[in-house]
Amino acid sequence: MKKISVLGTRFDDISIPEAVEAALQLMAEKKGSYVVTPNPEIVLAGRKNRKLAGALRGAALSLPDGVGVVLASRILGTPITNRVPGIDFATALLSRMSDRGMSVFLLGAEEGVAETAADRLSERFPGLRILGTNDGYFSEYDEGPLLERINEAEPDLLTVCLGSPKQELWMRTNRDHLRVGLMAGLGGTLDVWAGVTKRAPRKWRRLGL
Repeated sequence: MKKISVLGTRFDDISIPEAVEAALQLMAEKKGSYVVTPNPEIVLAGRKNRKLAGALRGAALSLPDGVGVVLASRILGTPITNRVPGIDFATALLSRMSDRGMSVFLLGAEEGVAETAADRLSERFPGLRILGTNDGYFSEYDEGPLLERINEAEPDLLTVCLGSPKQELWMRTNRDHLRVGLMAGLGGTLDVWAGVTKRAPRKWRRLGL
């Protein structure tokens, strides 16, 4: 895959279907890989936060989630072809996983949100096996038991919706401690799947607003 750098953050120049295929391949390898979805704010934060920059560099797949990233790449003379919103990538991935009877563990958001998202996803993707949920407000004392629960489940995909930079740092720190096919840092995706938050109208998104 072609890599394009925008202010120090590398992105895969890739479409959503291509990103889904790449994610499925990474799951099959079971190497503790993770996906990041940087927007302009994360790119700028990575220029100041070395740990975040390192976590972004360590990702197996980096998707341009934000029209500002695409516009910046054009200004820099190395244009990224497509914007790849994390939620669109993740929804398309779950659809393919449902067809294959694959599994996911939902981590993140406020208490009760992951459970609601799980109920809605089960209706939408009946072949998808949801092996567990947990909110994103766990303490360092809760983290050990949480890792054990995830490892007992051994999901193909672990959604990590903790917000940036926490989710990127958490995935990098725990990649060697988790038995999962793939992790994906997806910000507020669980809130949208649960119906807690609405996305902008489709026309606005197409215009990059």
